[in-house]
Amino acid sequence: MEVQTIVIVVVCVIALIIFLIFFPIGIWFQALISGVHTSLVQLVFMRFRKVPPRVIVNNMISASKAGLKLSQNELEAHYLAGGRVTSVVNALISADKANMNLDFKTATAIDLAGRDVLKAVQTSVNPKVIDTPPVAAVAKDGIQLIAKARVTVRTNIKQLVGGAGEETILARVGEGIVTSIGSAVSHKQVLENPDSISKLVLTKGLDSGTAFEILSIDIADIDVGKNIGAQLQMDQANADKNVAQAAAESRRAMAVAQEQEMKAKAQEMKAKVIEAEAEVPRAMAEAFRSGNLGIMDYYRMKNIQADTSMRESISAPAGKPAPKTTEK
Repeated sequence: MEVQTIVIVVVCVIALIIFLIFFPIGIWFQALISGVHTSLVQLVFMRFRKVPPRVIVNNMISASKAGLKLSQNELEAHYLAGGRVTSVVNALISADKANMNLDFKTATAIDLAGRDVLKAVQTSVNPKVIDTPPVAAVAKDGIQLIAKARVTVRTNIKQLVGGAGEETILARVGEGIVTSIGSAVSHKQVLENPDSISKLVLTKGLDSGTAFEILSIDIADIDVGKNIGAQLQMDQANADKNVAQAAAESRRAMAVAQEQEMKAKAQEMKAKVIEAEAEVPRAMAEAFRSGNLGIMDYYRMKNIQADTSMRESISAPAGKPAPKTTEK
C-alpha cells in the first residue's frame, strides 16, 4: 500500500512539473496583475513556436506601463525574424519620453538592418562627439598644416535604414578640411582664423545621405608640418641638376668619340704619308735608270735639304732641338 502511494505521489509530481513547463502559470499571472491581457493557451503556443513567453510578456508589461500599446503578434513576429525585442521596446519607450516620432515598424526595420536602435535614439537625444584623425593639408604657400576636428552629430532616425555611417562622416569632414586649407593663400590665415575651416566645411552639407545630422564642427588643434613647397623645389632642382649632368656627360662622351675619330684619321693620313715617302727612293732610282734624273740634279736636291735643315736649326727656340729633316 505504501509503495502504491509513493508511486502515485511521484507520478503527480512529474505531471505537475510537465504541466508547469508547458503551462507557464507564473508568467500568465504576472501579465494578468500587470494589466496585460494574454491567455494561457497563447503562452503555451509560444513554446511550440520556440518563442520565450517571458521575453514577450516582460516587454509587453514594460510598454504598457510606459503608455505604449504593442501587439503580442508583432513582438512574436519580430523575435522570429531575428530581431532584438527588448532593444526595440526600450527604444520605443525612450523615443516616446523624448517626444520623438518613432513607430514600431520603423524601429523594427532599423533593428533588422543591423543597427542598434536604442543607441540611435539615445544619440538623437544626447548628441555624440566624433574625433577625426589628424588631417594633413598644404596651403598655397607650400606650408603643411595638420588639423584635428571634433564633429558633433545626432542620429537622423529617418536615414538610419540605408544611410551611411560614421566612417563616411569622417571621410567627408577630412575632405572638407583639406579643401579649406588648400584654398588658403597662406598658412598664417588658417592659424589666425581656424573657424574659417569649420564654416566652410559646414556649408558643404556633408551629412547628406548619412544616418547622422552634423550639428557643429570644431577645430581642436592645428600643427605646422613640413615646408612641402620648398621640399618640392629642392627635389625639382636636384632633378634638373641630374638632367644637366646627364646631358653634359653625353656631350663629353661625344667629344671624346670625335677626338678618337680624329686621331684615327690622323694616324691613317700619317700612314699614307709614310707609305708615299717610301716610294720616293724607288722613283729616284727609276729616274736614274731611265735618264730623267742626273747626278747634278741629285746634288742640288741634297744641297737644298741641307740648307733647309740649317734654317730650321737657326729658327728653333733655344734649348729645343731642331726638327730633323728626313733624307731620302
